[in-house]
Amino acid sequence: MNYWPLLGVAVVVAGFVLKRNPLLVVVMAGLVSGLAAGMGVGDLLALIGNSFVSNRALLLFVLTLPVIGLLEHHGLRERAQDWIAGFRSMTLARLLISYLGLRQLLSMFGLIDLAGHAQTVRPLLAPMSEAAAAKDGEARDETTDERIRALAAATDNVGRFFGEDVFLAFGAVLLIQGFYERQGIHLEPLAIALWALPTAIAAFVIHAVRIIWFQRTLRRSSARERTRRGGTPPDPGAPERSQEGTP
Repeated sequence: MNYWPLLGVAVVVAGFVLKRNPLLVVVMAGLVSGLAAGMGVGDLLALIGNSFVSNRALLLFVLTLPVIGLLEHHGLRERAQDWIAGFRSMTLARLLISYLGLRQLLSMFGLIDLAGHAQTVRPLLAPMSEAAAAKDGEARDETTDERIRALAAATDNVGRFFGEDVFLAFGAVLLIQGFYERQGIHLEPLAIALWALPTAIAAFVIHAVRIIWFQRTLRRSSARERTRRGGTPPDPGAPERSQEGTP
Protein backbone atom coordinates (compact mmCIF):
# COMPACT_ATOMS: atom_id res chain seq x y z
CA MET A 1 0.00 0.00 0.00
CA ASN A 2 1.26 3.46 -0.93
CA TYR A 3 1.17 5.76 2.09
CA TRP A 4 2.71 8.79 0.37
CA PRO A 5 -0.66 10.29 -0.61
CA LEU A 6 -1.31 10.79 3.10
CA LEU A 7 1.10 13.73 2.92
CA GLY A 8 -1.92 15.78 1.92
CA VAL A 9 -3.28 15.33 5.45
CA ALA A 10 -0.04 16.77 6.85
CA VAL A 11 -0.40 19.76 4.49
CA VAL A 12 -3.93 20.39 5.76
CA VAL A 13 -2.84 20.20 9.42
CA ALA A 14 0.17 22.46 8.82
CA GLY A 15 -1.92 24.98 6.86
CA PHE A 16 -4.55 25.27 9.56
CA VAL A 17 -1.93 25.52 12.31
CA LEU A 18 -0.24 28.36 10.41
CA LYS A 19 -3.68 29.94 9.79
CA ARG A 20 -3.31 30.07 6.03
CA ASN A 21 -6.12 30.55 3.54
CA PRO A 22 -8.34 27.42 3.82
CA LEU A 23 -9.03 27.27 0.08
CA LEU A 24 -5.33 27.47 -0.75
CA VAL A 25 -4.51 24.83 1.88
CA VAL A 26 -7.07 22.37 0.52
CA VAL A 27 -5.94 22.85 -3.08
CA MET A 28 -2.28 22.39 -2.12
CA ALA A 29 -3.16 19.27 -0.13
CA GLY A 30 -4.94 17.84 -3.17
CA LEU A 31 -1.98 18.58 -5.41
CA VAL A 32 0.47 17.00 -2.97
CA SER A 33 -1.67 13.87 -2.56
CA GLY A 34 -2.18 13.56 -6.31
CA LEU A 35 1.50 13.94 -7.16
CA ALA A 36 2.42 11.49 -4.39
CA ALA A 37 -0.05 8.99 -5.88
CA GLY A 38 1.68 9.23 -9.27
CA MET A 39 -0.88 11.36 -11.11
CA GLY A 40 0.24 13.79 -13.80
CA VAL A 41 -0.28 17.54 -13.64
CA GLY A 42 -2.84 17.42 -16.45
CA ASP A 43 -4.84 14.70 -14.72
CA LEU A 44 -4.79 16.66 -11.48
CA LEU A 45 -6.06 19.83 -13.14
CA ALA A 46 -8.80 17.87 -14.90
CA LEU A 47 -9.85 16.26 -11.61
CA ILE A 48 -9.97 19.63 -9.81
CA GLY A 49 -11.97 21.17 -12.66
CA ASN A 50 -14.49 18.34 -12.74
CA SER A 51 -14.91 18.47 -8.97
CA PHE A 52 -15.49 22.21 -9.07
CA VAL A 53 -18.09 21.98 -11.86
CA SER A 54 -19.97 19.07 -10.27
CA ASN A 55 -20.13 20.78 -6.84
CA ARG A 56 -20.56 24.41 -7.91
CA ALA A 57 -24.02 24.53 -6.30
CA LEU A 58 -22.31 24.31 -2.91
CA LEU A 59 -20.76 27.74 -3.55
CA LEU A 60 -24.15 29.47 -3.76
CA PHE A 61 -23.95 30.31 -0.05
CA VAL A 62 -21.02 32.60 -0.88
CA LEU A 63 -23.47 34.93 -2.63
CA THR A 64 -25.30 35.54 0.66
CA LEU A 65 -22.21 36.92 2.40
CA PRO A 66 -21.89 40.23 0.48
CA VAL A 67 -25.66 40.72 0.67
CA ILE A 68 -25.70 40.27 4.46
CA GLY A 69 -22.62 42.50 4.80
CA LEU A 70 -24.29 45.27 2.78
CA LEU A 71 -27.46 45.05 4.87
CA GLU A 72 -25.47 45.20 8.10
CA HIS A 73 -23.55 48.20 6.78
CA HIS A 74 -26.86 50.03 6.33
CA GLY A 75 -28.06 49.27 9.87
CA LEU A 76 -29.84 45.92 9.70
CA ARG A 77 -28.72 44.92 13.21
CA GLU A 78 -29.78 48.27 14.71
CA ARG A 79 -33.18 48.06 12.99
CA ALA A 80 -33.69 44.55 14.36
CA GLN A 81 -32.86 45.74 17.88
CA ASP A 82 -35.25 48.69 17.61
CA TRP A 83 -38.00 46.41 16.30
CA ILE A 84 -37.69 44.00 19.23
CA ALA A 85 -37.56 46.89 21.70
CA GLY A 86 -41.03 47.88 20.49
CA PHE A 87 -42.59 44.66 21.85
CA ARG A 88 -43.36 45.30 25.52
CA SER A 89 -43.91 41.65 26.44
CA MET A 90 -40.96 40.23 24.48
CA THR A 91 -38.27 38.57 26.59
CA LEU A 92 -35.11 36.71 25.71
CA ALA A 93 -36.67 33.34 26.50
CA ARG A 94 -39.80 33.99 24.44
CA LEU A 95 -37.77 35.15 21.45
CA LEU A 96 -35.35 32.22 21.39
CA ILE A 97 -37.98 29.57 22.13
CA SER A 98 -40.17 30.91 19.32
CA TYR A 99 -37.21 30.83 16.93
CA LEU A 100 -36.34 27.30 18.07
CA GLY A 101 -39.83 26.05 17.28
CA LEU A 102 -39.92 27.80 13.90
CA ARG A 103 -36.46 26.49 12.99
CA GLN A 104 -37.41 22.93 13.85
CA LEU A 105 -40.70 23.15 11.96
CA LEU A 106 -39.07 24.50 8.79
CA SER A 107 -36.33 21.86 8.95
CA MET A 108 -38.96 19.12 9.23
CA PHE A 109 -40.28 20.20 5.83
CA GLY A 110 -36.82 20.31 4.24
CA LEU A 111 -36.37 24.11 4.40
CA ILE A 112 -33.01 23.69 6.09
CA ASP A 113 -31.09 26.52 4.44
CA LEU A 114 -33.90 29.05 4.77
CA ALA A 115 -32.27 30.12 8.05
CA GLY A 116 -28.79 29.71 9.48
CA HIS A 117 -25.87 31.44 11.13
CA ALA A 118 -25.05 33.65 8.15
CA GLN A 119 -28.63 34.35 7.09
CA THR A 120 -30.43 34.92 10.40
CA VAL A 121 -28.34 34.38 13.55
CA ARG A 122 -25.62 37.01 13.05
CA PRO A 123 -27.64 39.79 11.36
CA LEU A 124 -31.00 39.26 13.10
CA LEU A 125 -31.33 36.77 15.95
CA ALA A 126 -28.20 37.75 17.90
CA PRO A 127 -28.88 41.53 18.00
CA MET A 128 -32.57 40.88 18.67
CA SER A 129 -31.61 38.64 21.60
CA GLU A 130 -29.32 41.33 23.00
CA ALA A 131 -32.09 43.92 22.72
CA ALA A 132 -34.61 41.59 24.39
CA ALA A 133 -32.19 40.94 27.26
CA ALA A 134 -31.51 44.66 27.71
CA LYS A 135 -35.22 45.54 27.62
CA ASP A 136 -35.96 42.85 30.19
CA GLY A 137 -33.54 44.44 32.64
CA GLU A 138 -30.62 42.01 32.49
CA ALA A 139 -27.12 43.33 33.13
CA ARG A 140 -25.14 44.03 29.96
CA ASP A 141 -21.42 43.69 29.50
CA GLU A 142 -19.18 42.16 26.85
CA THR A 143 -19.11 38.74 28.52
CA THR A 144 -22.89 38.64 28.83
CA ASP A 145 -23.34 39.69 25.21
CA GLU A 146 -21.01 36.91 24.08
CA ARG A 147 -23.02 34.36 26.08
CA ILE A 148 -26.27 35.65 24.56
CA ARG A 149 -24.84 35.36 21.05
CA ALA A 150 -23.59 31.85 21.78
CA LEU A 151 -27.03 30.84 23.05
CA ALA A 152 -28.65 32.24 19.90
CA ALA A 153 -26.23 30.24 17.72
CA ALA A 154 -26.85 27.10 19.80
CA THR A 155 -30.60 27.56 19.39
CA ASP A 156 -30.22 27.56 15.61
CA ASN A 157 -28.03 24.45 15.75
CA VAL A 158 -30.46 22.50 17.92
CA GLY A 159 -33.44 23.51 15.81
CA ARG A 160 -31.80 22.46 12.56
CA PHE A 161 -30.12 19.28 13.77
CA PHE A 162 -33.14 17.73 15.44
CA GLY A 163 -35.62 19.08 12.91
CA GLU A 164 -33.97 17.81 9.74
CA ASP A 165 -34.00 14.23 11.07
CA VAL A 166 -37.78 14.25 10.69
CA PHE A 167 -37.54 15.21 7.00
CA LEU A 168 -38.05 11.96 5.10
CA ALA A 169 -35.72 12.94 2.22
CA PHE A 170 -32.84 13.78 4.57
CA GLY A 171 -29.59 11.98 3.75
CA ALA A 172 -29.32 10.31 7.15
CA VAL A 173 -32.83 8.84 6.78
CA LEU A 174 -31.97 7.40 3.38
CA LEU A 175 -28.69 6.05 4.76
CA ILE A 176 -30.55 4.22 7.54
CA GLN A 177 -33.02 2.82 5.02
CA GLY A 178 -30.21 1.59 2.78
CA PHE A 179 -28.45 -0.09 5.70
CA TYR A 180 -31.55 -1.99 6.80
CA GLU A 181 -32.36 -2.88 3.19
CA ARG A 182 -28.99 -4.61 2.87
CA GLN A 183 -29.82 -6.59 6.00
CA GLY A 184 -33.09 -7.76 4.48
CA ILE A 185 -35.28 -5.40 6.51
CA HIS A 186 -37.52 -3.13 4.47
CA LEU A 187 -38.42 0.20 6.05
CA GLU A 188 -40.17 3.16 4.49
CA PRO A 189 -38.39 6.54 4.82
CA LEU A 190 -41.54 8.05 6.36
CA ALA A 191 -41.52 5.47 9.17
CA ILE A 192 -37.85 6.20 9.93
CA ALA A 193 -38.49 9.94 9.93
CA LEU A 194 -41.46 9.64 12.28
CA TRP A 195 -39.35 7.70 14.77
CA ALA A 196 -37.14 10.80 15.01
CA LEU A 197 -40.12 12.93 16.07
CA PRO A 198 -39.95 12.02 19.81
CA THR A 199 -36.27 12.97 19.83
CA ALA A 200 -37.07 16.31 18.20
CA ILE A 201 -39.76 17.04 20.79
CA ALA A 202 -37.39 16.11 23.63
CA ALA A 203 -34.67 18.34 22.18
CA PHE A 204 -37.12 21.24 21.97
CA VAL A 205 -38.20 20.83 25.60
CA ILE A 206 -34.65 20.42 26.93
CA HIS A 207 -33.27 23.42 25.07
CA ALA A 208 -36.28 25.54 26.01
CA VAL A 209 -35.57 24.77 29.66
CA ARG A 210 -31.93 25.74 29.12
CA ILE A 211 -33.01 29.07 27.64
CA ILE A 212 -35.36 29.81 30.56
CA TRP A 213 -32.65 28.86 33.06
CA PHE A 214 -30.18 31.13 31.27
CA GLN A 215 -32.58 34.07 31.47
CA ARG A 216 -33.22 33.49 35.18
CA THR A 217 -29.48 33.34 35.78
CA LEU A 218 -29.06 36.70 34.07
CA ARG A 219 -31.86 38.20 36.13
CA ARG A 220 -30.34 36.98 39.38
CA SER A 221 -26.96 38.37 38.36
CA SER A 222 -28.58 41.72 37.54
CA ALA A 223 -30.38 41.82 40.89
CA ARG A 224 -27.16 41.11 42.77
CA GLU A 225 -25.37 43.80 40.78
CA ARG A 226 -28.05 46.39 41.55
CA THR A 227 -27.96 45.44 45.21
CA ARG A 228 -24.17 45.74 45.33
CA ARG A 229 -24.35 49.22 43.81
CA GLY A 230 -27.08 50.33 46.19
CA GLY A 231 -29.69 50.60 43.48
CA THR A 232 -32.24 48.19 44.92
CA PRO A 233 -35.62 48.93 43.30
CA PRO A 234 -38.39 50.10 45.67
CA ASP A 235 -41.07 47.75 46.88
CA PRO A 236 -44.07 48.18 44.56
CA GLY A 237 -46.44 47.36 47.44
CA ALA A 238 -45.10 50.07 49.72
CA PRO A 239 -47.16 53.32 49.93
CA GLU A 240 -45.65 56.29 48.15
CA ARG A 241 -44.59 59.06 50.51
CA SER A 242 -45.49 62.62 49.71
CA GLN A 243 -42.64 65.07 49.34
CA GLU A 244 -44.73 68.10 50.34
CA GLY A 245 -43.55 69.88 53.47
CA THR A 246 -40.14 68.22 53.39
CA PRO A 247 -37.46 70.67 54.52
